[in-house]
Amino acid sequence: MANLALTGILEKMTGKDKDYRYMATSDLLNELSKATFKADSDLEVKLTNIIIQQLDDAAGDVSGLAVKCLAPLVRKVSEPRVVEMTSKLCDKLLNGKDQHRDIASIALKTVVAEVSTQSLAQSILHTLTPQLIKGITGPGMGSEIKCESLDILCDVLHKFGNLMAADHELLLSSLLSQLSSNQASVRKKTVACIASLSSSLSDDLLAKATVEVVNNLGNKVAKSEMIRTNIQMIGALSRAVGYRFGPHLGDTVPVLINYCTNASENDEELREYSLQALESFLLRCPRDISVYCDKILHLTLEYLSYDPNFTDNMEEDTDDEGLEEEEDDESANEYTDDEDVSWKVRRAAAKCLAALIVSRPEILSKLYDEACPKLIDRFKEREENVKMDVFNTFIELLRQTGNVTKGQIDANEMSPRWLLKQEVSKIVKSINRQLREKSIKTKVGAFSVLKELVVVLPNCLADHIGSLIPGIEKALNDKSSTSNLKIEALTFTRLVLSSHSPDVFHPYIKALSAPVLSAVGERYYKVTAEALRVCGELVRVVRPNIEGSGFDFRPYVRPIYNAIMSRLINQDQDQEVKECAISCMGLIVSTFGDHLNAELPACLPVLVDRMGNEITRLTAVKAFAVIAASPLRVDLSCVLEHVVAELTAFLRKANRALRQATLGTLNSLIVACGDKIVLSAYEVIIVELSGLISDSDLHMTALALELCCTLMGDKRSNQSIGLAVRNKVLPQALTLIKSSLLQGQALLALQNFFAALVYSANTSFDSLLESLLACAKPSPQSGGIAKQALHSIAQCVAVLCLAAGDQKCSSTVKMLTDILKDDISSNSAKQHLALLCLGEIGRRKDLSTHAHIENIVIESFQSPFEEIKSAASYALGNIAVGNLPKYLPFILDQIDNQQKKQYLLLHSLKEVIVRQSVDKAEFQESSVEKILNLLFNHCESEEEGVRNVVAECLGKIALIEPVKLVPALKVRTTSPAAFTRATVVIAVKYSIVERPEKIDEIIYPEISSFLMLIKDNDRHVRRAAVLALSTFAHNKPNLIKGLLPDLLPLLYDQTIVKQELIRTVDLGPFKHIVDDGLELRKAAFECVDTLLDSCLDQVNPSSFIVPYLKSGLDDHYDVKMPCHLILSKLADKCPSAVLAVLDSLVDPLQKTINFKPKQDAVKQEVDRNEDMIRSALRAIASLNRISGGDCSVKFKNLMNEISKSQTLWDKYYSIRNE
Repeated sequence: MANLALTGILEKMTGKDKDYRYMATSDLLNELSKATFKADSDLEVKLTNIIIQQLDDAAGDVSGLAVKCLAPLVRKVSEPRVVEMTSKLCDKLLNGKDQHRDIASIALKTVVAEVSTQSLAQSILHTLTPQLIKGITGPGMGSEIKCESLDILCDVLHKFGNLMAADHELLLSSLLSQLSSNQASVRKKTVACIASLSSSLSDDLLAKATVEVVNNLGNKVAKSEMIRTNIQMIGALSRAVGYRFGPHLGDTVPVLINYCTNASENDEELREYSLQALESFLLRCPRDISVYCDKILHLTLEYLSYDPNFTDNMEEDTDDEGLEEEEDDESANEYTDDEDVSWKVRRAAAKCLAALIVSRPEILSKLYDEACPKLIDRFKEREENVKMDVFNTFIELLRQTGNVTKGQIDANEMSPRWLLKQEVSKIVKSINRQLREKSIKTKVGAFSVLKELVVVLPNCLADHIGSLIPGIEKALNDKSSTSNLKIEALTFTRLVLSSHSPDVFHPYIKALSAPVLSAVGERYYKVTAEALRVCGELVRVVRPNIEGSGFDFRPYVRPIYNAIMSRLINQDQDQEVKECAISCMGLIVSTFGDHLNAELPACLPVLVDRMGNEITRLTAVKAFAVIAASPLRVDLSCVLEHVVAELTAFLRKANRALRQATLGTLNSLIVACGDKIVLSAYEVIIVELSGLISDSDLHMTALALELCCTLMGDKRSNQSIGLAVRNKVLPQALTLIKSSLLQGQALLALQNFFAALVYSANTSFDSLLESLLACAKPSPQSGGIAKQALHSIAQCVAVLCLAAGDQKCSSTVKMLTDILKDDISSNSAKQHLALLCLGEIGRRKDLSTHAHIENIVIESFQSPFEEIKSAASYALGNIAVGNLPKYLPFILDQIDNQQKKQYLLLHSLKEVIVRQSVDKAEFQESSVEKILNLLFNHCESEEEGVRNVVAECLGKIALIEPVKLVPALKVRTTSPAAFTRATVVIAVKYSIVERPEKIDEIIYPEISSFLMLIKDNDRHVRRAAVLALSTFAHNKPNLIKGLLPDLLPLLYDQTIVKQELIRTVDLGPFKHIVDDGLELRKAAFECVDTLLDSCLDQVNPSSFIVPYLKSGLDDHYDVKMPCHLILSKLADKCPSAVLAVLDSLVDPLQKTINFKPKQDAVKQEVDRNEDMIRSALRAIASLNRISGGDCSVKFKNLMNEISKSQTLWDKYYSIRNE
């Protein structure tokens, strides 16, 4: 049936009437587009012939439809037909009439675009490539034919470059010959074509192409337009092949710099193309370009102000701040010249400088010396587009400063932050001039610079606020201002208000508040929302504290309140505006509540009403939390009952964020106005709370338990509330305590809950203690109890005992020691818990009144069970914390005399020392000596466990007694025993904690003697040094900045697989390969990962990625994981360095995601492989986010492969949306 219909259509297509032909071609297009369409071989021939014929139709719309028919046709007919069509189209293109050439070209592009299988592609290329080469180089071919052929070839190469390897050499020589064509259009298309070809060329051919282009450039008699083409060619090549162009920079960079400086005055394009090529090198070959960076920097700075036709005579007058604006504008517009294209050179120079800043974090300080003053000076650029690029380049400089110096102090006079601080006044002066300009675009750019400046140096504008206010006012009040400008100005104002101290703004509040409040009434919702956020900051600034700050805020209370109230009551507006108005009103009531007594009855009900609306309820709940926490004790009685009822209902909702906010708000409300809430409401809340306590959401549990404590702590709490807690919450709490996940905030809240239960005297201590101890009994259903649960129970028991008073506490301790005196080998859980409880109580209270308690505990060291032994050592250490003078000598004495119990006793000692270092307590002089001698004697122990404990003890004592310990540790770095060297380095690792300590300045000059052990000949010592470096980088990066240039090459060396550390163990029937260097490599990569966070400016990523990271991506499972993380981080922070070597990273990633475990692999191996694939896909997702990644053909193919495999694509998709 279909064929009959088609025959009819084909007849009509050859009719005389063009309308008939048009309709028939349209019908044919519909038929071909149907999924069910199939044609036999005769019909295929007819179809292809007739469509090729229709392409020449005199009516343009008919031939246009025929081209559209080609796309479905190529997909539906057999290979020989497509090849036949291609050769006919080529013939038309090369030999046909002029008027048919365009359509033949479009048709060929359509065919190429639709080819999807490799076999078809190869058949077509066989016909197409020689024809296109003929079109490009054949004698007598006009420039139009050449251009069309080049266009098609460009598409073909882009899609099938890899399949054409046999023709690469021929293609390359044909194309290179066209670079010297007299037609500019031919040269331009040839450049694009060679670039497409180059990404699939071999290194030899790429070198051939580059050499030829460089030779052309060296030709002294070449015309300037030929030189321009060749320079464009170099830029295009480097953009297409990325890092592979690196080896040729030695030939090209000096030539480009030479042309740039020696070009004739009016040859601006030559300079522009040279700078663009250099920019491409900086971004794509960061490793090889480094030797030329200085020259490029000087070149870009020279051309940033290159303006040969313009002498700058505005300098003298604009310094005067009071200058009339009209004059200013006239002088700026004095000179205009349409022929002048020098702005292109300045723009290219700005972009090239930006590339230098982005790709070279390590020369930041130098850039501040040389580039920063020049950039600030160029803010006065007269061409607006270039000015935007100058702003963007300066913003890149600020961003890079922020990236590099995260979390650092800027005491050092060479640190980028310090250097930036020195420039702030110049920046502000120059930007203020820009804010007085008429152009909106300029003002938006100026605010972007200021915004970035405040983000990087939060407190830097304190002295300049006065000079910036007029610019902000003008941007907000001016009739001509666009929404975009207002949003930028408001965002900047908000950032400034939040990052500076309030008193800086007090003289300018009047000038600032009027335009901001008028912006709240704007029609465009984004402006309004931003203005409301600014008002929130303004409220905080106007009245920074309730006691009063010497600034009279009262005149501003009403205007701010009225402006926000008008937005708050308005219902028909954007959600963002509603939310901002609610938050802002919360701040206003909590800050000015004592001056708004008359307004509260009108405003609070509106906020309550917003709690009833699903889209604004979360914001309203948070606003009430702010109001309740206010020190003004705002009177909420008019809405309190309603609010509490509404909040209690929210505890049942599925929305987690809402439940979380509700618990916090209820807590604040009960603390603030508990005496006004009816007690029956408490009971309802308690019932709701009991449902929220579980280990599936520990954060929520902690909040719920805190609220419970608040309820019980209320003075009016009566029996019924205690009963409700006991019946509803206590069973949940006793279930929770058995969880192995319980820790942190939730565990603290649970301890406070048990203490509150005893304090409220509604529950007897004995029954609570009994139910707690009962939790530790293993039930027949669930088997044994988790170790973590025993620790949780013990901590709660200790808190309970202390809350109940001395008498109860003593009786509990006696009961616990009795349990221990019973048969040691019996019920281990009971013994275990008793020891932990004694430890927890002993840590909080001196137990020396209980005679011989230490001997009773030490008896348990004999137990056959490991966990009992470790619990006993924990208990002994913690009991010693409660009374050091009595128990510490006992422990030390035992360590000396009891060889067998040494490890356990050292653990007890560690407990003592760690507690002391946290509580900043001092040891007695004599005991420190004793401890040190004892620890240093055990440095060389054969057991790794003992060495680790010794190292931790030494590190924590170093926090208490740094003056003594640092020299003692340093002396031992040269000890002949490797274990001692490793132990002292690990000890240093333990002494570097996040908070500032007095050890910091003492160890600073000695760090290198510890970290330089990274080149020790013993692998244990090297690993210890790597771990220590990691800890320094994480906690105190400033201490090691100066050492990194020496340390990094040594660290990178630890990431390489060392054959001498791989040994084969003969296990009889089979041999087992052991890699002793694995742990070291893993630690080294993890260390680099940490350094990327804290010391990015010191790490030169391009020298690390290849070869070190590349080999890590191909290493063992344990090493690949950190390497994937590093790759993701680098893709985010140094995209240019990653792009430059993207091709070489694809293979190891591809291997990882395609790895299949053996058939007989155990479940653990399968799971590990799954994790590995997900980890690699995560890295691939980060690489895919880099813009410009599409220049790597290999990476594109990898993404195609992932999208074709359903399982991989599903994983990739879920990771990408995480």
